[in-house]
Amino acid sequence: MELRFTTRGSDSPWVDSVWTCTSDQVTTMTSVAGVRWGLVFWEQPGRAHAGITGPETRTGTAPVPEGARFTGIEFAVGTSLRAVPTPALTDGGIGLPDTTRRTFRLDGARWATPGPDDAEALVGRLVRAGIVVRDVLVADVLRGHRPGVSERTVERRFRAATGLTRGAVRQIERARRAAELLAAGDTAADVVAKLEYFDEPHLARALRGYVGRTVRQLREGAGSAIALDLDQRLTS
Repeated sequence: MELRFTTRGSDSPWVDSVWTCTSDQVTTMTSVAGVRWGLVFWEQPGRAHAGITGPETRTGTAPVPEGARFTGIEFAVGTSLRAVPTPALTDGGIGLPDTTRRTFRLDGARWATPGPDDAEALVGRLVRAGIVVRDVLVADVLRGHRPGVSERTVERRFRAATGLTRGAVRQIERARRAAELLAAGDTAADVVAKLEYFDEPHLARALRGYVGRTVRQLREGAGSAIALDLDQRLTS
């Protein structure tokens, strides 16, 4: 019983990653905190579905449709949908109606349902149509640039674009990276040093809150199905 992920990065400045997943006798999974919104498409025997996923601030348990095959697009931090503010998606999501195997409906128009190899082509069309937009200031801040506006303005625009504070983004991303390192064989002490946690209990608390796993579970590959590609099959 497992979820089988394949994840690749993207050269598009609008896309963080594209992933596929199949489920094998899995009915529930551990959801993991994440800082990005996305589009997800899945098929079950005889039915097609699509939805918008939001940033997640904590771990939890989520249902898995039986026998489903998923394709997902994770958008870059700082992008958003014109019609749906990202804060409204945080810790939630929206199902898209009238979805078929070939098309889905978004922002009043029909679009071809993408596979993993043409996700960027779909995103390009959504960008050109003005449906997916981006706050350049947020992207600049994430690259380490200092904008010529006040910290209050930066934080306000960061929250509006991402649904999260900058601090929350850093903490969640660090916990996810810690989980990947532990699953790859790093010791807890190594991860504390690499990612600048205060100590091992600090690391353990972050993993419980954001990943839903202990250090031991991650190192041993134990626990139920989890919504995180810990095999790190990342390609460009």
